[in-house]
Amino acid sequence: MSIQDDKIKALVERRQSASKGGGDKRIEAQHAKGKLTARERLELLLDPGSFEEFDMFVRHRCTNFGMEAVHTDGDGVVTGQGTIGGRLVFVFAQDFTVNGGSLSKTMSEKICKIMDTAVKVGAPVIGLNDSGGARIQEGIDALAGYGEIFERNILCSGVIPQISMIMGPCAGGAVYSPALTDFTLMVDKTSYMFLTGPAVVKSVTGEEVTQEELGGANVHSTKSGVAHFSAESEEDAIAKIKKLLSFLPQNNLEEAPLRPTTDPINRAEDYLNSVIPDNPNKAYDMYGVINSIVDDGDFLEVHRNFARNIIVGFAHVGGRSVGVVANQPGVLAGVLDINASRKAARFVRFCDAFNIPLLTLVDVPGFLCGTQQEYGAIISNGAKLLYAYGEATVPKVTVTLRKSYGGAHIVMSCKQLRGDINYAWPSANIAVMGAEGAVGILYGKEIKAEPDPAKQAAIAEEKKSEYNELFCNPYQAAEKGYIEDVIEPRNTRFRVIRAFEVLAGKRQDIPAKKHDNMPL
Repeated sequence: MSIQDDKIKALVERRQSASKGGGDKRIEAQHAKGKLTARERLELLLDPGSFEEFDMFVRHRCTNFGMEAVHTDGDGVVTGQGTIGGRLVFVFAQDFTVNGGSLSKTMSEKICKIMDTAVKVGAPVIGLNDSGGARIQEGIDALAGYGEIFERNILCSGVIPQISMIMGPCAGGAVYSPALTDFTLMVDKTSYMFLTGPAVVKSVTGEEVTQEELGGANVHSTKSGVAHFSAESEEDAIAKIKKLLSFLPQNNLEEAPLRPTTDPINRAEDYLNSVIPDNPNKAYDMYGVINSIVDDGDFLEVHRNFARNIIVGFAHVGGRSVGVVANQPGVLAGVLDINASRKAARFVRFCDAFNIPLLTLVDVPGFLCGTQQEYGAIISNGAKLLYAYGEATVPKVTVTLRKSYGGAHIVMSCKQLRGDINYAWPSANIAVMGAEGAVGILYGKEIKAEPDPAKQAAIAEEKKSEYNELFCNPYQAAEKGYIEDVIEPRNTRFRVIRAFEVLAGKRQDIPAKKHDNMPL
């Protein structure tokens, strides 16, 4: 055997050793927890044979606490490039079998390298997080490593899509990188996120709480909104991320990919002509409306279990990727509150950053009132959604189905926020407020002056009818040009697709500025 053969053999053996991470026993322990290894996850995520690894032989440089005697090739993170559905992506997967996936300075350098490369070539970054946090033995170097990653998350924002998959623990400073990315997914029962763990919480506040109760997937997908998606298993998580990517462009200079469809553009939905109840206070399900409009009834919802009074997600209409924002009358009557405003504002800004047109379906009675909302800053939180729509330059098509009252009417992509094409159904009520409240303000004294209760009721009903005739319809808005047309509901899909076709070449500039100062 030649010297060259010996060197090749040594290379192959070192690669094999590096691919084992922390070794067979730790791999078995990872599997015993119901978790895949970093490499197994990447194998499921990427197209077969497409993964090319970077920095497989990188080792840490720590010499404290006996670390100089313990080295593993790769140093606890697998990084590289591959394809998903034939499209280039850059990935990093933390390896819990090596030092608990804890972050060292060299690990951060590996992650930063693929993020820098992703920006250069304009491709998404997907991070698979499974880490015990900063490597304590490295002290300030580990913290500096986190800082380098965070800075790149910020610089990448709005340039390339960034997706975080939480596949295990993510605690302390480590949680800020996922929070800075565009979408975060958690796996039920095997992943968690929190700044301080249960032991610290108990020592500081006396509160006893489990990891799952403090920062599990259910908590962050329903209560905090930190997680955009929750998955039942790691395989389910990977499938959801693949579907999400199918709606997104590679970067902020590209359009989202077109998807061929056999769903006819002129498909009429008679169901929509009868979906609005006769009783204006009765709920209906907005999901049925969305599914009737989009291609093949295929809708990927984002934040499905958080702030359910508003719906956001991705679909295709006429083959084009669009972001859908819709009030949900089936939850809190579709009212806007703090969480709904934050949720929708973040989504609208993402779509605008990545050239994804916006379809807004409106049925909103107003903003939620009460001390809890006011003390929680509903004013500035509602302004976030207002700001997001007002600054967005992507094509914006709005359809008002029923209620569109007061400030909430303005916030939901009205004409004055540079909505491009605004339609309304005949059932739309576009007004400052509903008849009940308006009559109380306009005619309250007159009604109370009538001593006979029966006559009071009759006057009130007469005034409500007059108000409804004058204001609670779409025609005053149409007469003033605030909406382009009143359309038959069954034809909504056709009108929406045609609108987006017309707007495909839209160009709209904003005044030169360093950056905006939205109400955070």
